[in-house]
Amino acid sequence: MSAENKAVVRRYFDEVWNKRNTAVIDELFAPNYVNHDPSGPDFGRGPECIRRMTSFYLAAFPDTRFTIDEQIAEGDKVLTRWTVRGTHQGDLRGLAPTGRKVTLMGMTVSRISNGKIVEDYDIWDALGMMQQLGAVPEQARGFVAR
Repeated sequence: MSAENKAVVRRYFDEVWNKRNTAVIDELFAPNYVNHDPSGPDFGRGPECIRRMTSFYLAAFPDTRFTIDEQIAEGDKVLTRWTVRGTHQGDLRGLAPTGRKVTLMGMTVSRISNGKIVEDYDIWDALGMMQQLGAVPEQARGFVAR
């Protein structure tokens, strides 16, 4: 079952994000789908949540491209560690396009039931994105304890 669950999540990143094939969203997401993302807006529930989310981010970063760096599956859960790259070419919550390229890392823990994603927990580098866009000053790298 782990291999099948990983394939569902991999298909989501590849088809929906990389190929812009939103027609498969209903095949991949359960009607009661819930997304937990403390760094992003609330896009609602169900497959419509994914349509709103992809529309929102692709409007700001139309050349978005996800790379799956690693997947680990156990039981009904799949952890996907990913990298996303894109160029800021559209409005992002009031931030005018900067033309800057961003590279972010993140992880998504997906829960699968009956071959569909029913829940995601997303953690990604939102601060790093805003720093790369110049909206937040970049802090000195590293930390020196005294």
